[in-house]
Amino acid sequence: MSPASERTEHDLLGERPVPAQAYYGIHTLRAVENFPITGTPISAFPDLIAALASIKEAAAAANRELGLLDAERADAIARACAEIRAGSLHEQFVVDAIQGGAGTSTNMNANEVIANRALELLGADRGDYARLHPNEHVNLGQSTNDVYPTAVKLAAWAGVHRLVEAMGELRNEFGAKAEEYADVLKMGRTQLQDAVPMTVGQEFSTYEVMLGEDIERLKEAALLVREINLGATAIGTGINAHPAYAALVCRHLAAITGVPVLTAPNLVEATQDCGSFVQLSGVLKRVAVKLSKVCNDLRLLSSGPRAGLGEIRLPAVQAGSSIMPGKVNPVIPEVVNQIAFEVIGTDVTISFAAEAGQLQLNAFEPVIAYGLFRSLKHLRAGCLTLARRCVNGITVDREVLRRNVEQSIGLATALNPYIGYEGATAIAREALASGESVGSLVVRRGLLSAEQLARILAPDVLTRPRAPIDLQ
Repeated sequence: MSPASERTEHDLLGERPVPAQAYYGIHTLRAVENFPITGTPISAFPDLIAALASIKEAAAAANRELGLLDAERADAIARACAEIRAGSLHEQFVVDAIQGGAGTSTNMNANEVIANRALELLGADRGDYARLHPNEHVNLGQSTNDVYPTAVKLAAWAGVHRLVEAMGELRNEFGAKAEEYADVLKMGRTQLQDAVPMTVGQEFSTYEVMLGEDIERLKEAALLVREINLGATAIGTGINAHPAYAALVCRHLAAITGVPVLTAPNLVEATQDCGSFVQLSGVLKRVAVKLSKVCNDLRLLSSGPRAGLGEIRLPAVQAGSSIMPGKVNPVIPEVVNQIAFEVIGTDVTISFAAEAGQLQLNAFEPVIAYGLFRSLKHLRAGCLTLARRCVNGITVDREVLRRNVEQSIGLATALNPYIGYEGATAIAREALASGESVGSLVVRRGLLSAEQLARILAPDVLTRPRAPIDLQ
């Protein structure tokens, strides 16, 4: 590399050449060298980059208002931040997502990129930090320890609301299927054994309700990440920050992002506590567990097509085997199952990381952030894929469903009020041994007439609470 293509920067460890065209500086350069961990740079999480820029813009506005930052520098910082929030320069955020230092490398990366873009806007050269400094001006009144967790919370807020939208779409698809098949009778099962009849609509409506409940739990978890610790600086005491800074920067940040953030009542506590991240991760795990259960059901109900249950048909989206002609696999539910396994495992990582914090700071927030962002992203993708590539194309095999109901000994349960538990048990035992249907046995033995049996086994009688019907 020729000298003209470099600039020299220094830090407490000494001097290093930095690519002249880079917007990042020496701190970022060292972090890239120190943390070749995941291969995933923080730019892979655009919400985090936008959040960092929003915080720096809010800080510049607050410091200008307090008379701590001159208008020229504050305006240049704000303009640079606005560009980054709009998507510019994200490729300059190059530090690995998992890093030592409690997120310091991420904060330094942001300070340097913003400072060098602001210098350009002022007509100065990149690296001319005497004119505008990454730490003295861009980071004024701040610390990694309040910037980084606040940025993670803002990014998580955005991710939660996108996941909620995706879950809403999936919920609506299940709701549409519930309505479409509201009158189709089938056998319900407990412990994989025949239970009592229900409708396909009732089965799909449970998935609709499950998703709706988890949407509400996610919204509740999102409220917890609104509480921020900007103004805490190093450990929550607010050292080197103006007394009015915390309230002022919170107000500016809310205006810039549209997120109703609020300053934590105790900044020392808020700087060390990761409870909101644990809570959010727990709700994401809940979503994952329930989504995986739904996918297990879809795979089981569609098993076959000849030698399984075969009650529903999932859309065929790709060939299923390189050796077995005609085989089609439930690949969409399978991929969502795998997303769920990942999210459940990530929750364990986040729990350990939150627990491992010591005294006034948790040094392991980067792995918490990495886990939360991946879980939010993958769950959203899974919900949309399941909705669009699977659920909206599900059909039912009415003949299989009808035959399963007619042949099931589970129908004996519906006869309890009319022929008694003992009588129904005897009929069920004989049906199981002989292969004859419960209904046929009841009529042949003269326990009920065919007309009476038909009235008892009507879908509206079988699938909802009601008093025994009058057979007279």
